[in-house]
Amino acid sequence: MTTTTTPTRAALLALPGLTLAVAGLFHPHSLSHASAPRWTMLHVAGLVVFPLVGLALAALVRDRRDPVAGLVVLTAYLYATAYSALDVISGIGAGYVTWRLGEGVPRPDEVRFLFVIGGRIGDVGSVALIACAVVVAADALRRLGPLALPGLLMVPGALLVHVGHIFAPTGVAGMALVGLATGYLGWCAARTAGAR
Repeated sequence: MTTTTTPTRAALLALPGLTLAVAGLFHPHSLSHASAPRWTMLHVAGLVVFPLVGLALAALVRDRRDPVAGLVVLTAYLYATAYSALDVISGIGAGYVTWRLGEGVPRPDEVRFLFVIGGRIGDVGSVALIACAVVVAADALRRLGPLALPGLLMVPGALLVHVGHIFAPTGVAGMALVGLATGYLGWCAARTAGAR
């Protein structure tokens, strides 16, 4: 069995958030017939990547069985589940229906209803991401001391995702911070474990 090197593990943990940040640069700011194909395809791809952000956060506590680790896993799971639902409903569903309606057709209330329910479920997911980031950051600060300080940027990153999804510039910056902080804390944890 091979072990992942510290830099490789850090890069793998950062990759989901950074991938979504890059995708956000191409995310249309509004949904229209013209933007619907790109909107839909970005969300189809996002369906694979959004949950990986939660998985990366849970991986930070993978060998632990304490209550804090349990809370990290629970909030990461809630984020991954609810944000995937947002992605399917408001991303794939609304995007596909808008495209299928055809050019110049006014958006019916039914499509707006998709955004309402998708947005509410997405809010649950983004609040869970904030909670997860707070728990991870506080735990890292307690365990690693000042070494963890750059990893605390995960919290404002999660707040920016709550405010701006992955839309540029706010959501892009937020998801990049979540990704970079996750990778950094993974690197710190592996580095300190190797020093023992």
